[in-house]
Amino acid sequence: MEIPHYPYFREIRIEDKSIFQDFLTSSPPDISEYTFTNLFIWNYYYHLLWCLWDECICLLAQPEESQPFFLPPICTDNFQDRTYAFLHHLKRQGITPSLRRVPESLVKKFLASADHLAIIPDRDNADYVYRTQDLIQLEGNRFHRKRNHINQFKKNHTYQYTSLSSELIESCLALESEWCNLKHCEMFSSLLGEERAIYEALQNMNALDFKGGVIQINEKVEAFALGEQLNPRTAVIHIEKANPAFDGLYQLINQEFCFHEWKEIPYINREQDLGEEGLRQAKLSYHPHHLVNKYSVTLKDK
Repeated sequence: MEIPHYPYFREIRIEDKSIFQDFLTSSPPDISEYTFTNLFIWNYYYHLLWCLWDECICLLAQPEESQPFFLPPICTDNFQDRTYAFLHHLKRQGITPSLRRVPESLVKKFLASADHLAIIPDRDNADYVYRTQDLIQLEGNRFHRKRNHINQFKKNHTYQYTSLSSELIESCLALESEWCNLKHCEMFSSLLGEERAIYEALQNMNALDFKGGVIQINEKVEAFALGEQLNPRTAVIHIEKANPAFDGLYQLINQEFCFHEWKEIPYINREQDLGEEGLRQAKLSYHPHHLVNKYSVTLKDK
């Protein structure tokens, strides 16, 4: 296997998984971006390139709708040195230097006292983290509406939850296609990007390390969720999709997936809201235990 070394970058391939896993196991992440599955399935949307650079994994994102930027280096030390190197690399290319999705833990540990760096909060990309048992039990007045939606669904429908298997992949893809037709995905690059990410995840399920859960109604897949372990105490939910014709189905797949696949893990990371107000309110309505705050880092003007 060809391993790229700086200054040579290349795209992420499925055979790179073992390299990424070794680095991520040595430095367990707390941001949702940093699983190999997540990087691989969103590779086509962000046009990610990677290389090894001074014993760190370096990731360069090149989204079509914004300037290129680096993600935080994946390594155990030399973080501040790598940050400066990444930013100056972009500056030499005539690109506005930017390091994005940097977790607060790394900012506090390595960058807070760096005089030549501008550190800017990125609320839109903060991850929502919940107690797993809160999402399963939905106890108390604060979850009253969630329970009502689920109870109403159960009153009106008979359903079956099963863990995702290869036999159900085509049915999940069919649901995603129906969902996209309903939501006019062709008009929104982010929804097209998610559609491709779901396709890549499901088509490569056996090579990746995620779990899936499926809800069937009348033997038809009407909801599914995909997630994996992020670090020893946290699982991350990458994808959650349900037929919007069934009121309460989104709440149910959330609860069932957590119960059947993640009840032994203390926390669930449900990723960011991307600044979308409706999505923000939906994530807040589940009462997160905490947010994983992230920052953008750039060079100060001299």
